This record gives sequence, C-alpha cells and structure tokens, in this order.
Amino acid sequence: MGTLIDIRLNRYSKIYSENEHIRGTIIIQSKSEIKHDGVVLSMEGHVNLQLSSKTVGIFEAFYQSIKPIQLLCYQIELLKPGKISAGKTECNFEFPLRARNTKTLYETYHGVFINIQYSMKCEIKRSFLIGTTLSKGTEFIVEYGNSTALTSSASSVSPSAAFIANDLLKPAEMKRVDFDMVSESGNKFGLFKAHGHIDSATCPITKPFTGEIIIDRAEFPIKSVEVQLVRVETTGCSEGYAKDASEIQTIQIGEGNIIKGLPIPIFMIFPRLFSCPTLLTTNFKIGKSMVLGQHNMVS
Repeated sequence: MGTLIDIRLNRYSKIYSENEHIRGTIIIQSKSEIKHDGVVLSMEGHVNLQLSSKTVGIFEAFYQSIKPIQLLCYQIELLKPGKISAGKTECNFEFPLRARNTKTLYETYHGVFINIQYSMKCEIKRSFLIGTTLSKGTEFIVEYGNSTALTSSASSVSPSAAFIANDLLKPAEMKRVDFDMVSESGNKFGLFKAHGHIDSATCPITKPFTGEIIIDRAEFPIKSVEVQLVRVETTGCSEGYAKDASEIQTIQIGEGNIIKGLPIPIFMIFPRLFSCPTLLTTNFKIGKSMVLGQHNMVS
C-alpha cells in the first residue's frame, strides 16, 4: 500500500442545500513519511453543455464558445508545506455552500447534453517530483431547500414548471388532469379506447408521479402497458437553440391482456441523479415529459 487519501463528508447521503456548510474530514494514510509542498482542498460546481452530433455545425457561434459555466469555486489550504508523518493523519474542513457572484446553484443533474455537477478534490502537492502529485476527488449532491428555489431569480426555476423542487407546491396547485387515448379501427393498433387521469401535471421532484388508466376497449390483445419518463434538453444561444429528447426510464404498469374497465394505478419514482426541477436559463433548459403507451400482440 502506498499513500491513500479519503474524503469523508459529515452526511452519508452527501446531499446539501445552498447556504448550508459542508463539513468533513480528509484522511491520509501512508506507510512512510511524506514530504510535500502543501495539502489543498478545492470545491467546484459546473454546468457542462454540449450539442448533439446532429446539430454540430448548425450553431457555430455556440459550438465555438461552449465552455463550462462555473457556479462555485473555493479552495482552502489544509496543511502548509512540510512533512506528513507515517500512519494516519486527519484534517477537518468546512466550506460554505454559496454560489459565486450572481450565479445560482442549480440542483445536481446528470443528463445527456447537460450536466450539473458539484465535486471536491484534495491534492498533496509534490512539485519536486514531477508527476507525483497525489489527489482524490468525490462528488456531492445539491438539492434546493424549501426557501431556495422559488425565491431565486427567473433564470433558475420556473414556478410553473412541470417538475419543481421538494414540497414547494401548494394544495391548490395540485390539479388533476384527465386524459383519453383513442385509436380508430383500421390502423396498426386497431380500435383502442382508454381513459384515466394523473393527479397533477406539476410534480414535486421528491414525490412520486401518480394517477391511473382504464382500458375501455382493445381490438387486439394487449401485451403490456408502460409509462416512460423523457428528458427534454435545450442548449444554444441567440443564434439558435437545439432541442433533444431522450429516455430516462420506462416502467411497466400492466402485463398481459388487461381486463377491460379495471383501474391500473400509475406510480413512478423519479431517479434523483437523472432528473431535476424544470430549469429555464439563457443558455440551457431542462424539461420533462411523460409518455403512456401500450403494446399489442398483432399477428
């Protein structure tokens, strides 16, 4: 075993909200004494944007100027240049989770063309030995607190967004939405009729998406009924915007030839890292949509 570095945060979940303090401990373990030029810990938050291959070349101005958007950047010196004794060394740290300048801290999100990521990195600098700087990184998650999302500027979270942060919805905003699904006889799906409802089109991201569907009539036997969560990512600038949709997850809510007239519950938990409250900003937008479908067994 050489030298090992570990970053341990005070929260096992690694979930924090803006204006909170991130506390933890850096643990350095080594069999022998280490000479170094300082031990530093940095914390950064970035929004990384990219265009899909089908739109590269269309928006040259955006493609050439595309750079990560820095949301926060802090650095502290844990140990001054010197030596670290053999064995186990612990260094406690604390960072305020605040955006730099007029930036807004968005929720952590891992998408296809948009990534919002927050991380820490500890480095043991050793400039006297080229290429021997030791480092260790870790990611932590930022979520909106109850007083963060809807009090921020209009460039962050839209109050009328389809997916919002935490439990900020008032009961009056939870409006049931009824829907009908109809397919006429003669097409590949045959005659098909169904109806149902979703409990709210505006959904707290931490609560499940719920509702129900009832199959009234189906000309062909049904194989399955599924609900698909789709991300809609938009990137660009004044020259133009590129919008791309991609699947986040699909769940099956019914299997086999469903009994007609039987209510089928819709229940989906949002995958936290791959979904976030709807965002509307100058250079990017993140939205979501639900697709409800059924598969027929057609000979």
